[in-house]
Amino acid sequence: VQLQACGGGLVQAGGSLRLSCAASGRTFGIYSMGWFRQAPGKEREFVASMTEIESGRYHEYLDDSVKGRFTISRDNAKNTVNLQMNSLKPEDTAVYYCAADRVAVEPSSTPDHWGQGTQVTVSS
Repeated sequence: VQLQACGGGLVQAGGSLRLSCAASGRTFGIYSMGWFRQAPGKEREFVASMTEIESGRYHEYLDDSVKGRFTISRDNAKNTVNLQMNSLKPEDTAVYYCAADRVAVEPSSTPDHWGQGTQVTVSS
């Protein structure tokens, strides 16, 4: 499975960005997709994920730090996952990584597949 992320960039505090990640290759059986991020000098941390619990139904998981500001969505037919980021703060500055797994993308998990990362910079 290959994951290609795009949509990062530079934005002022309070602004918005939308990240997208497309999965290709052997995507059958990928039930969970999501995002992690890593800020300079910090460990990688979980941001959000969507896990298919049955056909057409998903469990959403958002870290408390982004609830109310970020929204995650999936298009299963296109094997994509999107992260709409609103009301961005300087502390959201990080490299954002798309991740996919056969079971679950969660804070404590190590997903099977990772994208290359896309930089998000929020200026104050």
